Amino acid sequence: MKIQPEELVENGFEIADRMDHKNLIPFVQLYIRKRTISFLFYYSVNLFLVCWIILQFYLMSSSSGISIGHGFNLASNGILFAFLIIPLHEGIHALAYKSLGAVKTSFDVNWMKFYFLAIADRFVASRREFPIVAIAPFAFISLILLVLYFVTTGDWQITWLFTLFTHTACYSGDFALLSYFDFHSDKEMVTYDDRLTGESWFYKKPF
Repeated sequence: MKIQPEELVENGFEIADRMDHKNLIPFVQLYIRKRTISFLFYYSVNLFLVCWIILQFYLMSSSSGISIGHGFNLASNGILFAFLIIPLHEGIHALAYKSLGAVKTSFDVNWMKFYFLAIADRFVASRREFPIVAIAPFAFISLILLVLYFVTTGDWQITWLFTLFTHTACYSGDFALLSYFDFHSDKEMVTYDDRLTGESWFYKKPF
């Protein structure tokens, strides 16, 4: 969106919310539970993946047998792979921001609470633009993992399913932000990050 943060007020916007990058969990928890389209999609996908994993275990157990210990090892591998692709996930966020015109992108991490952020400093994203940034890593990585699932067999399929489930479940923050925009669908909403202060700001104005 071709507007600077300091120009928002003169263009009819007013502050709606502030998200502190050092304490974003309360914001995420609030909006990941709102009954929005993004909420329904997020939980439906996770439930579907759990059912898929259970079915895959059942089919493998029926055909060739699989011990609980071996299943735990496969799940652990999937979880490990999901954490290894965190840089890819955040990098895709940054590329999506740049494709929309952001100039200054960077990354932040909170090791104590173990969450990661891609930041587009002072780039104002509109309601139409922000979902592109939020959904791009989920869509791209999910597609790659599904391809890997269908071109492999046996143990690898379980591993890729666990990777997909862990990746989806752990990135509730992306879907919480989408849910925030859904929840405020009666207003024109924009958002931007402030790297210096470590905050994300949300502005609104009536349609």
